[in-house]
Formats: sequence, structure tokens, C-alpha cells
Amino acid sequence: MRALVAELAPAGSSVRLFGSRLDDEARGGDVDLLVDVPLPVERPAVLGAMIAARAMRVFAGRKVDVVLRAPNLAEQPIHRIAMQEGVLL
Repeated sequence: MRALVAELAPAGSSVRLFGSRLDDEARGGDVDLLVDVPLPVERPAVLGAMIAARAMRVFAGRKVDVVLRAPNLAEQPIHRIAMQEGVLL
């Protein structure tokens, strides 16, 4: 995932896994990723969709949700949850 994000997102971006996939006992569920971008993102929907599509291939078609965090995007509760509970990859 780090290599994928490094290829698609601006330099210095990081990625965290959060949500149900952190629980080894949980079954199914989608993969939730927080991509933290240090620069403003001009087209966040496009970047998020590109990362999600490529990540779905890596995870053999499993649904992937991508949440972007960037200086020009409004901070939402999901960002705080992902930062607190997520694991930096």
C-alpha cells in the first residue's frame, strides 16, 4: 500500500489502515484506508478513486474505502478516528 500511495499521491503522503480489518477475529468487511497528504489536493475525488481502484486489485477485489486528509479538506470525525485507531503502514 505504501508503494501504491507513493506512486499516486504527492511526495510525503502516508497511509493508515483502520476499521474492522484491524480486528483479526472480524470476518469480511471492506478495507478502510486513510491517506494523509501534506499538500492541498486539487481533485480529491479523483485521487481517492484512483487509490481505491488500484488497492482493490491488490486485495483481490475486496472493497476498499479511501479517506483523504489534506490541508485543504475539511476535517471530519472519521479523520480523527482513523488517526487515533489506525495503523501506519
